[in-house]
Amino acid sequence: MKFASVRLIAADIKSLVSFYENVLGKAAEWPAPVFAEIVTPSATLAFGSVDTLALFKAGSAEPAANRTAIIEFQVDDVEADFARLKDQVEVVHEPKMMPWGNRAAQFRDPEGTLVSLYTPVTEAAKARFGAR
Repeated sequence: MKFASVRLIAADIKSLVSFYENVLGKAAEWPAPVFAEIVTPSATLAFGSVDTLALFKAGSAEPAANRTAIIEFQVDDVEADFARLKDQVEVVHEPKMMPWGNRAAQFRDPEGTLVSLYTPVTEAAKARFGAR
């Protein structure tokens, strides 16, 4: 089995996709007007508009309702990326050390999902992620 993607259901898909394009510095692909995705080397971040919910069981997803998942991106320099984004996002916390060896900053996307940028700092964390 291969972990392939995370899909966010969006009330305002254009705003949400634009936010993640800015965070990742990469343009999304739009295979359909109601669906977009940003493909990264490790996984895909996908976006579906509320219109796509008609394809699923009623009540199976709800935009702007996530309070359980954190979308995380490993970056080379969390301080630099945080400095670039801090005035454009709702900051949850500035970069700080986590007990598992990463330096991480968190903010929310336009629909409230928690987003974390992190850099492995300790030798154990670097080893876990193959970082240098």
